[in-house]
Amino acid sequence: MLTKEQIAKRIASELKDGYYVNLGIGIPTLVANYIPEGVEVILQSENGLLGMGPFPFEGEEDADLINAGKQTITTIDGSAFFDSALSFGMIRAGKVDLTVLGAMEVSDKGDIANWKIPGKMVKGMGGAMDLVASAKNIIVAMQHVNRAGESKLLSQCDLPITGLGCVKKVVTELGVFNINDQGFEMIEIAPGVTVDEVKAKTHGRLVISDQLKTIEI
Repeated sequence: MLTKEQIAKRIASELKDGYYVNLGIGIPTLVANYIPEGVEVILQSENGLLGMGPFPFEGEEDADLINAGKQTITTIDGSAFFDSALSFGMIRAGKVDLTVLGAMEVSDKGDIANWKIPGKMVKGMGGAMDLVASAKNIIVAMQHVNRAGESKLLSQCDLPITGLGCVKKVVTELGVFNINDQGFEMIEIAPGVTVDEVKAKTHGRLVISDQLKTIEI
């Protein structure tokens, strides 16, 4: 199975030169550490930053530089700071080419639930609603099952919906899945994982690509 870092590295391979990219909280933040050599992207954080760099090394953190998840970050040459109104203006205007989000659940129709668990304290939806409504392309980085061992890739989300029909691709510790009219199409499988294991842990519609290959990590 893939580690969280390997999930992030696989998603980083989707980045294209010149992309403006928003990274959500959790596994998505790790993508900043694996941008392919020769690919130049601009990372956007909805709390008001263009030009986010990788995480700082221990002892080099600046408490005044944080991302939307309140994690300390670094900047790159040419970074720009601005207020959240301008930041969300960029998002709502469709200026972000790719958004990478974490999720609690994803349906085989591309619906995503990632902001609230009923009965548990929540600080607010943050930028999730704007990002899923406006992003040109959304990739989800998530664990395939929850702590109880239950599938998070479902035919229908049970938790409160963040966005409908917006997710294009999901990367988990088990594989890479495109979402299309057939449901979850597994196009890559993690080393050491079997197709039967993926089937057992996926409760939404699942099809196996004729060109299925092993993830290169």
